[in-house]
Amino acid sequence: MSKKKKHYEGRVWIGFDLGGTKMLAKVFNDDYQTLGRAKQKTQGAKGAESGLSRMAETIEEALDDAGVKPKQICGIGVGCPGPINPGTGVIVEAPNLGWRNVPVEEYLGEAFDARAVICNDVDAGVFAEYQEGAARGARCAVGIFPGTGIGAGAVIDGRLVQGANLSCMELGHIPLFPETSGHGEGGSTLEMECSRLKIASEAARAAYRGLAPNLLKACGTDISKITSGKLAAAVEAGDTEIENIIHRAATLLGCGVATVIHLLSPDRIVLGGGLVEALPELYVSTVLEAARDRVLPAYRDSFSIVAAELEDDAGVMGAAAWARKTIEG
Repeated sequence: MSKKKKHYEGRVWIGFDLGGTKMLAKVFNDDYQTLGRAKQKTQGAKGAESGLSRMAETIEEALDDAGVKPKQICGIGVGCPGPINPGTGVIVEAPNLGWRNVPVEEYLGEAFDARAVICNDVDAGVFAEYQEGAARGARCAVGIFPGTGIGAGAVIDGRLVQGANLSCMELGHIPLFPETSGHGEGGSTLEMECSRLKIASEAARAAYRGLAPNLLKACGTDISKITSGKLAAAVEAGDTEIENIIHRAATLLGCGVATVIHLLSPDRIVLGGGLVEALPELYVSTVLEAARDRVLPAYRDSFSIVAAELEDDAGVMGAAAWARKTIEG
């Protein structure tokens, strides 16, 4: 028979990550120590109404795991995919979930009689790095997370950079090679050229052409099997073409970073995601070199680029921390 968990008496903050396939809730104390957690599948929810109900259920399970009552909640922070409206607390669009104009703050606030605060999920991860990770002590920090797409966020003087009506820092949509017909369509963006999906596609092509024998042996030409770890192993095994593909993508990302430096002049840029974790030295050094080569001379020594320090579910801590910052000031 399992021993009943002791009730925690202090105040708590809820962090929530609304992922494309899974939702995660964590209960934190004031020192951001995890008291309890719960996870559910997102995809089983049929529509936004069912999804909101499942979010509340997940929070209830996390509270039960922590031995905490709802009245102890000081705030609920939610990291949401896609653009959000920080003024109204609404998810404007979450394409992976099929959600539009979903009032997350209102629903959770009423469900738990506590203030709820939403932010973009990448913003939550960046704020976590600013509070407890690789961007500690920075005045202006930018986080960039190349994955299936390219997510980014920024913190200046302890506050997330957000637009008046929408979350921002959609770095992946910076045009790199725009078509020139003037119709606003076509061309290429940073995300299209630098995402892990693009790298995996180019790597599969290289394997098919016999230019990456180690990757071919490990994965064949199936893109779904070409993970960050497999790419790193292929580079380590001597597949120079795979290293060249990653180097090109990181160089192009450095071009985007140069644009960010000219706009915001951050003192710290944090790179995260599976590819950075798998190949930190190659990826970070390439982005740094490309960015330094493309900024004005005065900016070349004004910033550092480092790998993220926190684990994958750090976004829940960042969401809780941002809720606390918003509520307490």
